[in-house]
Formats: sequence, structure tokens, C-alpha cells
Amino acid sequence: MNTDPIADYLTRVRNAIKANHRVVEIPASNLKKEITKVLFEKGYIANYKFEDNGPQGSIKVALKYHPITKIPAIRSISRISKPGLRKYAGMDTLPRVLNGLGIAILSTSKGVMTDKEARSQNVGGEVLCFVY
Repeated sequence: MNTDPIADYLTRVRNAIKANHRVVEIPASNLKKEITKVLFEKGYIANYKFEDNGPQGSIKVALKYHPITKIPAIRSISRISKPGLRKYAGMDTLPRVLNGLGIAILSTSKGVMTDKEARSQNVGGEVLCFVY
């Protein structure tokens, strides 16, 4: 039993990057699918594929590396809101990651989005993770 599936998702991605893997397979959920879509839209991962095998399904994420230097696109990915201590941010207190160079992924009433999108839509929500 996994108590924090989002932390498990982020840890699998982090470990795959440290091991220089090209693809990582993660058990699927709707929230993980939305986080994957945000990472793809912002250019942190190369591609993704949702597979419906078994009762839960899985997500295959193709990680993105620089073609010459082989440096990963994701330098750091960290969980902010944990099950023991949830972190919420209103529309006026949304976090900035690396002074705007990174993204904060939020779960809002209008769906999963980045901090910049939440500012433009004037919504706040739970701060899931920071990526840069």
C-alpha cells in the first residue's frame, strides 16, 4: 500500500533521471496523468503514453535530455504538499520557483496547472510540487 502516490511518482522520475534512463513506467491515476500532461506541455519530458493494462493502467514517460551534453531537462523535482502537512496557496500568495525559471504544479478547482496559469486565472490551490 502506498500512502502518497504523488511522492512515489516524483521519486520514480527522479531515480530514472539519476540512472540516465530513457523511459520510466509509473502506475496511473487521474492526478498523475494531469501532472504528466503539465510536464509535457512545459517541455520537461519528451513524451508520454497512457496504457490501460490491468485494473489501474500505467503511464510510460520518456525523459528529456540535452542531445549533446546529456544533461536532463528536469534538474530538480520535489514534493511540497505532503499528506501529513498540506500546503495551500491563495491567488495572492502563489509561489515562484527560481524567480520564475521553474514551475510549481498546483491542484486547483479548475484542474491541475502551473503557478503562472493559476495567476492568470486568479485561482489558488494545493501546491503539489516544484520542478526546475
